[in-house]
Amino acid sequence: MRLIFMGSQALAEGFALLGFEIFQNATVEIVENELAILLKSKEKALVFIEDTLTQKHAGSFFLRARTESDRIIMTEIPPLSTPETYRPSVEDLLVRVLGTSALDSPT
Repeated sequence: MRLIFMGSQALAEGFALLGFEIFQNATVEIVENELAILLKSKEKALVFIEDTLTQKHAGSFFLRARTESDRIIMTEIPPLSTPETYRPSVEDLLVRVLGTSALDSPT
């Protein structure tokens, strides 16, 4: 199984220490190319991607890997500089299924 990180240099350094393949300062094109390779090779992979590369710029291979592949597990990571603005894409699904109250903090 491949362990991959794609994102900023600051986050990449930490993932490198954990033994991940890193693509520092990755672009949407790099994400798309690497995911295309993974989909074609049928390799298993755990992929961490900085959310700035996925939020509004998700390409076709990113979407295919997320929806069709049971061998590729992807998760988004917020940038170090603004973690408080992170909003995972799964929140939209939760709101649609469970309503806006699903995201409220427990009292």
